This record gives sequence, structure tokens and C-alpha cells, in this order.
Amino acid sequence: MRTPLGDLPARQHLPVADAGPTAGTPVLDVVIPVYNEEDDLGTCVRRLHAHLSATFPYPFRITVADNASTDLTPAVAKALADELPEVVGFRLEQKGRGRALRTVWTASQAPVLAYMDVDLSTDLNALLPLVAPLISGHSDLAIGSRLARSSRVVRGAKREFISRAYNLVLRGSLAARFSDAQCGFKAIRGDVAQRLLPMVEDSGWFFDTEMLVLAERAGLRIHEVPVDWVDDPDSSVDLVRTATDDLRGVWRVGRALATGQLALDRLRRPFGDDPRDRELSGVPAGLARQAVGFCAVGALSTLVYLALFSLLRPGTGSQAANALALLLSALGNTAANRRLTFGVRGRGRAMRHQAQGLVVFAIGLALTSGSLAALHTATDTPSHGSELAVLVAANLAATVLRFLLFRAWVFHEPEPMAPESPRTSDRSAR
Repeated sequence: MRTPLGDLPARQHLPVADAGPTAGTPVLDVVIPVYNEEDDLGTCVRRLHAHLSATFPYPFRITVADNASTDLTPAVAKALADELPEVVGFRLEQKGRGRALRTVWTASQAPVLAYMDVDLSTDLNALLPLVAPLISGHSDLAIGSRLARSSRVVRGAKREFISRAYNLVLRGSLAARFSDAQCGFKAIRGDVAQRLLPMVEDSGWFFDTEMLVLAERAGLRIHEVPVDWVDDPDSSVDLVRTATDDLRGVWRVGRALATGQLALDRLRRPFGDDPRDRELSGVPAGLARQAVGFCAVGALSTLVYLALFSLLRPGTGSQAANALALLLSALGNTAANRRLTFGVRGRGRAMRHQAQGLVVFAIGLALTSGSLAALHTATDTPSHGSELAVLVAANLAATVLRFLLFRAWVFHEPEPMAPESPRTSDRSAR
């Protein structure tokens, strides 16, 4: 699904200085998604309300998001709303934690949105540190982490293993850098939620993970708060079904990211102010990032090139093996650098880029072939190791030249022409 993200304004401290007890819009809206929680809901909401009243310096609201409960949960939520003015109830006729959060967060006007599980497994003392970076403008999202070193967690070995294994899967498959995707203790800025949530497809437990992965790939800043967390032994979560759904979600999101189906650019941050976007004299834009990406692609293509050379050499000879190996690896190198290093997507000008890449390949071929010829001139029967050493050195020189040509010629974006001034246009008309 492609969704135009647009640009958000620069991060700033939220305008809460004028907020008071009579303000119509709360600064913080804490959502508690529930399904058949008639026994725990009252205790949870009263405890959370007392904590926020005593510690949170701005107006707040607690929203009970009822996911089609079939017990007395709706009646309990209504009684709490009548008892506590900062509590409201919201009824959904379909189940799904993600659906509840998306619905309530999208409708809320609060500048900071949060949610927590009804069992209050997370110590509430982490709530203010969770939302403070969002209020100050430092971060876009904030998550509680049970896997941080300073976190204090009490839970069984089974849940500990599942949690850590799941986060390893996320790191290995989706390159996630946040430490805890499933902790039920998160917050997001309202303006970010309005742009990001339409891209999150899941409506169940994978909602959190998908939101965080897309946010990270879009360049948003995610703040992590170590939490104290005590496992709820009476939790009704079906671990097997949840894990299965999560793995399906990982596959879906990974495939969408790999095929470019999502309108996200993890290298250029489209949200807010980013010092990497500022123009600095003497510092070409994106040079460091492009150099890192080019080196990574180059290292992989060099290994492919050497492997192909070693395979082809016995049957074709050194020069032919070098040419074929360099040609095949150059085609892959150009395609990889086009997408990963220089951020060029789509099929537009793809053939032109490959043609220009072949010109760069010819220069590299001349360097490596000339080096091989010089080696054979110096030694009649050089060893295979000597040939590889010479080719590696020649490829290093060719790599530097290839990067410069890629940046300045192949993937160079021409500067847009400045519009003519009215005076110039008048003279042209005459």
C-alpha cells in the first residue's frame, strides 16, 4: 500500500504552557484496550487515574477501548466514566488490539497518545519518562523495554524465551534496532500517528511491531524507557496463536519492504527536522551515508567477483575469467548501488543507469586487465595467489573510481533550473 507521507513540521516542545484544568483538549490520552476485563478494569483505571492526578503536570484523559466485550466490561467502563471526569469509554464491535488503538488514536485530538495493558504489569513510574521526550519534541515514539539492561523483570522462563526469540527474529529479518516490540507500554506523538497509522495494516497483536518497523524505516526517533515489569500469570493471551500471527506479519512486512511496496525511505528522514538534511559548506549531502552503503555493496560484489573468477579461470584462462566475472558482478553492483546506496527506486532510467554502469565497468576492466598483463609480463607463470593479490589491489583502485563516477555521473541528479525572473521573461518576449 502506497501512502503519501508528506512532511511534518520540525519537532518542537508541545504548546502546553496554556493548558489548564479547563482546557478542552488533554495533553495526554492513555488508551486501555480491553476484552472481557470486568474484574480488572475498575482497579486498573482507578490506579492509573490516581497516579496521573498525583504526578502528571498536564491535563490528561483515560480512554477505555472496549473490543466487543461480551461480559460486563461496557457497564464497568460507563460507571468509571460517570465516576471520574477524565475517563471516557469507547466501544468497538470488532476485536483486535491494533484496531482499537488505530481507531481511538486517529480520532483523538491529544498531542501525545499512549496505551498500556489493563493488567498494569508495567510500573506506572515509567509513564512520565515515557511521554516526556514526546512532549519536549525530542522523540516521535516511545516504548517501554523489558529487555534493557537496567530493566527489572519478573516472569517465567517460557515467556522470557519467547520474547527474546521474537526480538531476535525481528533483528535478523527486518533489521529492527529497537529492543522490545511487544511490551504493552508505548506512546506516540499525535501528528506522527495521523501520518503513520494509515500505513499499518495489522489490527491485532502485530500492530505494535509493524508500527515500530515502519517508524524506524521512515527515520522517526524511537525513545526506549527501561521498565519494571511483573508478569501476569492469569493473562488470557494465546501465545501460540499470537506467535503464528506475528511471524506472518514479519513475512508480510519484510516482503513489502523488499519489493518497495511501502512509501518509506529509511535513508532520508521525511519527518521533522534532521541535521543530516542541512546544507553545510564543504560537506556534500549524503556523502558519508552513500560511502558506507557503497562499501557494503562493494565488499559483497568483490566476494562474488573473486568466486566467479576462481570458478571460471580453469576453463577460460585468466583474462576471459576476469572479464566475465567483472561483467556479472558489475551488473549486480550497479543494481544494488542504484537501490540501496543512492536511493533510486522504480524502473525509470534503469537501462540508462546500467549502460553507464557498463562504461564504469569498462574502466575497471582496463585497470584489472592491465594489472594482470603487467604481472604476466613480469613473471611468465604467476601463481593463482599472485593473480588474486594483484586483482584485489586493482579492484580497490577501481572501486574508488567507481564510487566517484557513480556519485558524480551515473546517479547524479541534475540541479533544477531556476525560474526566470519576470524581467528576463519580458525581455525574452520582446
